[in-house]
Amino acid sequence: MSATTPRESLDSLVLHATDNQVSWITLNRPEAMNAITSDQRERLIQLLAEASTDPDVRAVVITATGRGFCAGADLRGGPPSGDRVAGDVSRVIRLGAQRLISAVLDCEKPVIAAVNGTAAGIGAHLAYACDLVVAAESARFIEVFVRRGLVPDGGGAYLLPRLIGPQRAKELMFFGDALTAADAERLGLVNRVVPAEDLEKTARTWAERLATGPTRALALTKQLVNASLDTDRATAFATEATAQEINMTTTDANEGVAAFVKRRGPEFRGR
Repeated sequence: MSATTPRESLDSLVLHATDNQVSWITLNRPEAMNAITSDQRERLIQLLAEASTDPDVRAVVITATGRGFCAGADLRGGPPSGDRVAGDVSRVIRLGAQRLISAVLDCEKPVIAAVNGTAAGIGAHLAYACDLVVAAESARFIEVFVRRGLVPDGGGAYLLPRLIGPQRAKELMFFGDALTAADAERLGLVNRVVPAEDLEKTARTWAERLATGPTRALALTKQLVNASLDTDRATAFATEATAQEINMTTTDANEGVAAFVKRRGPEFRGR
């Protein structure tokens, strides 16, 4: 956190609450369409890391207030272009946007994006990195980089081809056109589109359902799926077998098998 952002101010810009074992993380700069500052980014990374290690948190929801989910990175306050030296930009991206996307992908709890409005640039990639995406009908997704003469960053060129294939990814990145929530759902970038008034309710229902599930099994499943497109079949199969071996030591796995044998519903506790 920078010296210019008091803790109480930062806490008001990234709201956080835990309810029914769900960590709710809410971007709260509606006047800026929730363009994300470096301090907000660091707070998001911290909260995602804490969710991973907290046994009382079993799912995460990332959402925002106002008309925008996240309009991208807040670029104000950076060094003037004439003051940069070679390596400055790549370092900022590595330690900034890429760390945020990695924090979502690596979070050991399932993460839901509840996209209330425009998700542009790193804001779109923040949503795409989540395990499930629920979007309001008014949401828009924009690969805004080309409009600024920039290369997509924040993991965009990694995430999009894996989600929708290279040709579709290039179409979005080359033209930078706004994608409606309905079109994003059709392409497979969004799981569910709902009326704006139903967004929180839908995200809450999904998150609380995940929070009653076998948390460690979900974490291992997330790791397997995220790694699957970067590995060959032999490696993927070996990793899958190892994950199941690890998972069978958990209390929830034993409970799930016992419940099946006894023909009753399981009571998972996230252990």
